Amino acid sequence: MWVTWREATRRALYGDGGFYLRERPGRHFRTSVHASPAFAGAVLRLLGEVDEALGGPQILDLVDVGAGDGLLAASVLALAPSGLAGRLRVTAVDLSPRPDGLDDRVAWVAAVPDEVAGLVFANEWLDNVPVDVVELTGDGPRLLLVDPETGEERPGPAPDGADLAWLARWWPLRAEGDRAEIGRPRDDAWASLLVRLTRGTAVAVDYAHPVDDRPAAGTLAGYRDGAAVPPVPDGSCDITAHVALDACAAAGERAGARTTTLTTQREALRRLGVTGARPPLALAHSDPRGYLRALGRASEEAELIDPAGLGRFGWLSQSR
Repeated sequence: MWVTWREATRRALYGDGGFYLRERPGRHFRTSVHASPAFAGAVLRLLGEVDEALGGPQILDLVDVGAGDGLLAASVLALAPSGLAGRLRVTAVDLSPRPDGLDDRVAWVAAVPDEVAGLVFANEWLDNVPVDVVELTGDGPRLLLVDPETGEERPGPAPDGADLAWLARWWPLRAEGDRAEIGRPRDDAWASLLVRLTRGTAVAVDYAHPVDDRPAAGTLAGYRDGAAVPPVPDGSCDITAHVALDACAAAGERAGARTTTLTTQREALRRLGVTGARPPLALAHSDPRGYLRALGRASEEAELIDPAGLGRFGWLSQSR
């Protein structure tokens, strides 16, 4: 049966027996959380900044959206000093079952709490919010329909007025054959986080592209067992697409965000102390084992901020 990419992706990822209801992300792709503990350390420093800005409330929220295996939430909690850890209310949000062995102090829920005061962190979440795919044809923009069993596509109806308006503002199609992913569902998903943030900061981290440099062929992709595969929405693989974070930022501002910062992971993490700097060579003589440990940490940090790799992720930060 031919369906839109948005519906096919929803079923493949989150329907009965869907990919994300039965699989843990770490098996299929490596995120910044899995690359180095330095990522959790940077999130902890960011949480400390939020805590200071809020005046050190008695209860400080950390909400990890799209928590996957819960590693980020558990790692931040484990790294937090006792005074802060005692005030933290850590919530992991994911549709999959709670992982075995997860710290009992981490609540595992299917939806973001109605009220959050602290830090909401969404690492590689928005790219898995299903979207429609559109192609510019001789008859104008047309939604692409897909056969979920094969991934074969064919043109369908024209997008509705709201989607056409989004495309005109955020992803103009210029030549016949150009494709786009209509990001309105991601705008809405991001705005839904902002309205639940009573005080604090929300951060989205994802592969992204700006309005003046959208890829003409789109970014729809599939991943399985650590490798790129054809994006067939049959539930056998992850289905993902890069995020128009600038459009999400505008949606967040409409939802009440007072401040907005849109930057790269490289710049965001460097500000939070992740530099990838090599230890002084003298340490190799005075403390060889310490030097090797520091060298390993520097290598991990360098991967997190590599401008050709994880460092080119987009970071959207908005506060209320």
